[in-house]
Amino acid sequence: MKHIPNFITLLNLLAGCLAIVAIANGALTHASWWIILAAVLDLLDGAVARMTGSVSAIGKQLDSLADVVSFGVAPGFMIYALLNNSTAIYYPDNESMYYLAYTGFLIPLFAALRLARFNIDTGQEKNFTGMPTPTVALMVLSIPITVNCTLVEIPWLNDFLNHPWGLVGLTIVLSLLMVAPLRLFSLKISSIYWKYNRARYILIIFAVVLFFSIRFASIPFILLMYIILSLLKLNEAEAE
Repeated sequence: MKHIPNFITLLNLLAGCLAIVAIANGALTHASWWIILAAVLDLLDGAVARMTGSVSAIGKQLDSLADVVSFGVAPGFMIYALLNNSTAIYYPDNESMYYLAYTGFLIPLFAALRLARFNIDTGQEKNFTGMPTPTVALMVLSIPITVNCTLVEIPWLNDFLNHPWGLVGLTIVLSLLMVAPLRLFSLKISSIYWKYNRARYILIIFAVVLFFSIRFASIPFILLMYIILSLLKLNEAEAE
């Protein structure tokens, strides 16, 4: 039983590797689903470890190593691919603009720094300092899904996500958010009571309503709401 959480973590790592393969083959939407699977497995391994009493130091280190790949390298490579495609459309005759694509690798660099800090910081169990890497990865993977979604179209958002400078700006902001001294609440619910989880429940309700309204285009707005709620400190009362 004690090895099950680590096995789940390795599946998370495998999903991240398969996402990279999908990106290399030009299947960005498929890669997005692999990263979503990795995020689910990332939640599951910790929950199983706590339920089975098999939380371990090696599990924590393995989790961060898997996260660097699934929520750092894979999203960074996705930004690289998106920028390659975007610069080819907007600047077909300017070869120097193709170097913009390498901006995408800021994501894995800052993700590695974020995870290294997390591993030595004992004060990030109920609250995070800096944007969690899975949250950043979800933001990145929403880009190809949003752009290719025909169910709901938001022209100005699609234009922003398709433009090279929009992608570069978004990449820089997401990278800095991972290491910013910004206190963000954890989504782990330790009590069902409203007064202990106001911010979490408000975010969940907002996310569900918005997702059913505009599908994956909702992810940037959910991320913004997450930051706003954290800044408002609606979750000050934590369950003991």
